[in-house]
Amino acid sequence: MDASSMDASNCHVGIIGAGYAGLAAAVELTRAGITVSVFESSRTLGGRARVVTKDDYTLDNGQHILAGAYTETLKLMRTLRVPPRKLQTVPFTLNVPGRIDLRAASLPAPLHLAWGLLKCKELSWADRFAAIRLVRHLKRRRFALEADITVSELLNQTKQTPLLRELMWEPLCVAALNTPAEIASAQVFANVLRDTLAAGATASELLLPRTDLTDLLPFPATLYLNRSGASVYTATPIRRVQGDSGEFQLEGDAHPHIRYSHVIVATAPYHVSELLADYEGLSQLRQQIDSLPYEPITTVYLAYDEAIGLPDPMVGVSGSVVQWLFDRGQLGGPAGMIAAVISGSGPHTSLSREDIALKAHEAVEALHPRLPAPKWSQVITEKRATFSCRPGIVRPLTITPLPGLLLAGDYVDSPYPATIESAVRSGQAAARHIMRGLGVTAPAFAL
Repeated sequence: MDASSMDASNCHVGIIGAGYAGLAAAVELTRAGITVSVFESSRTLGGRARVVTKDDYTLDNGQHILAGAYTETLKLMRTLRVPPRKLQTVPFTLNVPGRIDLRAASLPAPLHLAWGLLKCKELSWADRFAAIRLVRHLKRRRFALEADITVSELLNQTKQTPLLRELMWEPLCVAALNTPAEIASAQVFANVLRDTLAAGATASELLLPRTDLTDLLPFPATLYLNRSGASVYTATPIRRVQGDSGEFQLEGDAHPHIRYSHVIVATAPYHVSELLADYEGLSQLRQQIDSLPYEPITTVYLAYDEAIGLPDPMVGVSGSVVQWLFDRGQLGGPAGMIAAVISGSGPHTSLSREDIALKAHEAVEALHPRLPAPKWSQVITEKRATFSCRPGIVRPLTITPLPGLLLAGDYVDSPYPATIESAVRSGQAAARHIMRGLGVTAPAFAL
């Protein structure tokens, strides 16, 4: 197909991957009247943020949280008519029982955080001044560092106290970037702080899913796409992208006669090289993506008696390889179900599954002395959950050297780390690049 004669009516976009990035792209294109086909190798939608079933329990492959700053994800959910009750909104809270209980107020920035620091009785004045010093340091620079350094170096430069490092900044870093502070990018961390804690009470709110991650957005997106005439194929692995601009074919497509004007590769990054192996001109891009380092996330699910719960839906843990505990009973799940999360690399990666489950149980037992062993447990580890968000990491662009071929995913170039919001924005960016080339726009998102 000649690119000069292409318009929305004869454009057909193939999207490989039905995770948050691929589905966000598909919805955006479909809203603009462009024909879309989405291919997912799994039978389950959602990519690395999806539902799994284990021993009659319906679980997520990892515990995820959203934030009020996830503006594009929330707009997309409203457009898809996702009920607000599927997310539980919690003011920014940092509760490590027995160590710190910091709760932001419903006030404009920076008063919301200042009030929380003032009311947190576990903090000394030295701690409070140190926290304010870090925020002021970043604000003076408009959250743009002269050179990227590690988060640990940033904390050293701003003279953060040992308590704040242990209980606030380092846990927030690993939660947001899934990368330990010693190696994490201070610039990306600054971007996160700019758009959450420094942006106001609403932006810094924690949004905790009260449903599984497939039901939260992928399932409503697929319903919308099917009603709108788009095609979503599950259990359909695409093995290769072939052809050239305007005449792409997808090896594995059940309709091999179809030619695609554009292709968006919205898989995990470690699948990209194989998909694009036939293109010699993309060797440098493949090498760039293949060189990305990764960080794991381990989630341990523990089932106890219904009376066992946590003081908040989400609490921090100190003195353990476990970093966070989530009370699934407070989040629409079965009472007594606790999810323990270990983000990023560290000594725990050498532990057996049994030892990790024991560490998770000990973290819960610290809140419930003499707690009996759980009735059931499950350890889920995503070894390559996200790219390792370090200084100097070069992330690929949405566009590629091959016209009509685009990338989408949480690893694609962005000011943010690998999050659901990054995935959604990347999918929308890929879709909008195609739409600009066709001279079309989608209707405004529902508010």
